[in-house]
Amino acid sequence: MIPSAFDYAAPATVEEALGLLAAADAAGDDVKVLAGGQSLLPVMKLRMADPSMVVDLGRIAGLSGVTDDGDSLLIGAMTPHHVIATDPLVAQHVPLLARAAATVADPQVRHRGTLGGALVHADPAGDMPAPVLATGATFVIAGPNGKRSVDAADFFQGYFTTAVEEGEILTAIRVPKYTGWGAHYEKFTRVAQQWSIVAVAALVRMEGGTIAEARIGLTNMASTPLRATAVESALAGAPATADAVAAAASHAAEGTDPASDLNGDASYRAHLAQVLTKRAVLAAMGL
Repeated sequence: MIPSAFDYAAPATVEEALGLLAAADAAGDDVKVLAGGQSLLPVMKLRMADPSMVVDLGRIAGLSGVTDDGDSLLIGAMTPHHVIATDPLVAQHVPLLARAAATVADPQVRHRGTLGGALVHADPAGDMPAPVLATGATFVIAGPNGKRSVDAADFFQGYFTTAVEEGEILTAIRVPKYTGWGAHYEKFTRVAQQWSIVAVAALVRMEGGTIAEARIGLTNMASTPLRATAVESALAGAPATADAVAAAASHAAEGTDPASDLNGDASYRAHLAQVLTKRAVLAAMGL
């Protein structure tokens, strides 16, 4: 398939990009922002999206890369998945993101697709939203009225819907450091490189033989990524044993609303969430 004709702009600054979005909005034009293009271009080829203008962020300096920012890492929205998977700062301080990014699709997509693009696309089956949610990250959004920050808990609002409004651009993600925590991302697919049917992101902090704290994110268990808060509560203070983890993981589907489709019905996904949560937490604990 071939996309419909569209105008193309490649601004050199965030301010120039925001100006293009504002002008398009004032003219009533349908404009799309292009990051890595791994989600936008296929739907344009199928004409499920038919913008009159595409604004490419690829030439804006400063939107890509990982920076140590004290108690957190500042990750540019245009940072490719491959960089997230291989960057030494991410591996040291937020290994959960590195593990999740390494599972995204295939090498081509990981080199072209971007963290910010995946987060704004907000596909409930996408691999990066749940790990970012589990970390409690903050999203930095630029708009006509300046910059604002949005907590991860408030960023994902529904199917393919986020807190980024018309005329705004996600510029960075500030992720707290979890140095010394165990981390694992466990996903289930029927074939290689497929979207996750269900996946679980786990961060675990140990104190001796006890689980001091855990943060669990669920992929594709609702229209948005979710925190498995019942599991987190059950794990806090629990002994670091397989039986204790299994008991906590039995709560993984609580508060979820999984879809039923060709890959499995809601009850199947609820079962997967429990199984994968147990595996992810045990792996994060090194068991």
